Amino acid sequence: MSGAPVLLAHGVGGRQDLPITLAQLVVAAALTLVVTFVALGVLWREPRLDRDATGGRPVPDWLARLVDAPAFLGVLRGLGLLAAGWFCVGLLRGPDTADNPTAGALYVLLWVGLVPVSLLFGPVWRAVNPLRTVHLLVALAARRDPARGVRDLPPGLGLWPAAVTLFSFVWLELVAPDRATLPVIGAWLAGYAVVMLAGAVLFGATWFDRADPFEVYSALVGRLAPIGRAADGVLVWRNPLDGIAGLRPRPGLVAVVIVLLGSTMFDSLSNAPAWLRFVQENGLPPAVTGSAGLVLVIGVVAVAYLVAVAAAARIGRAGPGGGAASADGAASARRAAGEIAHSIVPIAVGYVVAHYYSLLILEGQRTVALLSDPLDTGADWLGTAGWQPHTALVTPSGVASLQITVIILGHLLGTLLAHDRALYLFPRARAVAGQLPLLALMVAYTVAGLLLLYAG
Repeated sequence: MSGAPVLLAHGVGGRQDLPITLAQLVVAAALTLVVTFVALGVLWREPRLDRDATGGRPVPDWLARLVDAPAFLGVLRGLGLLAAGWFCVGLLRGPDTADNPTAGALYVLLWVGLVPVSLLFGPVWRAVNPLRTVHLLVALAARRDPARGVRDLPPGLGLWPAAVTLFSFVWLELVAPDRATLPVIGAWLAGYAVVMLAGAVLFGATWFDRADPFEVYSALVGRLAPIGRAADGVLVWRNPLDGIAGLRPRPGLVAVVIVLLGSTMFDSLSNAPAWLRFVQENGLPPAVTGSAGLVLVIGVVAVAYLVAVAAAARIGRAGPGGGAASADGAASARRAAGEIAHSIVPIAVGYVVAHYYSLLILEGQRTVALLSDPLDTGADWLGTAGWQPHTALVTPSGVASLQITVIILGHLLGTLLAHDRALYLFPRARAVAGQLPLLALMVAYTVAGLLLLYAG
């Protein structure tokens, strides 16, 4: 579209903004992980995290009553429908120019903004998802139970539908030609709506939990929120590490977290000068090169994870029931891959925050201003049309420091989570040795992440 926003340049930091050289930073980060691993091996000898989600301190009664009140949920659903309707005004009737807020609302406010909101409040998209609300209203009008569909979900389906829809969205965001134009965004959203609503009719509302990329994304990140629900449904304040430790293995979970991590790493790679030159000079359409690059990076991340977990399972002789050796090595590796997948979530969150922080602050403010007049008529319906982006929070040195911090912190938390789960999976005598491949994986991810962010 003419004058369409490209929505690039997610970070404003660079090597010149680092207090040390990039090589020193990479070495320091790797040593930090190694020292943390050694300290955990000495000081953390029994599983401590609440993998069954039974702990936590109940929130005050007034807060529990408010959150659990049907009226409160109704208000959230109404706000979700209202926001979706306002978004559609710009999508369907707005000008196809840089002053249309549609691309910013989808790629910045929704996709990136879901991370900090979910980190604070939990899986919020489930409550405001407009498609879930539409399905609920239609089911109630037809006097049908929204939880029941025409048929039951296949038992082994798990999160595989979400892995597919999530990949389709990151492909749209990172690779699709003219991805900021209204026809391209509208076509993807139309397909997304059809798949979600048709699946909900066929399988019931549980389909959203298994297939909606935004719901699954928000639910994974929301596991790190300080507020959540215990196994009995009580709303509690909790240790965020207990929340993510309670993420149970299921089919497709590994694929979802690998797509999240791999797509963010590809986004960093796609902004590197070497990659941009390759795209321009190889003679292939950019969409073909980009698609191949996205699949390749996700594949490398997946292979690294699966090889490390398989080696850990072999060394640690992981088995069901808290450490019994398994006779089936392949089955043992599959179980370990599912059990340890939760350790990738804080790493992926760290990459998202590091990579998209400045985009959210700057482009997010601009999008909020544009949303006040999605038709570009000169009106100011929301009172935000005059907003000017504040840049105080996105100084180059500040962003560089934030990127370093969140990437290393994400890997430290991943190391801790993997260590605690390994103590559950492996016999005590082999627990530390079994974690060595996982440590190597964390170091490799850390080095790759820092190089991709700063070496360009």
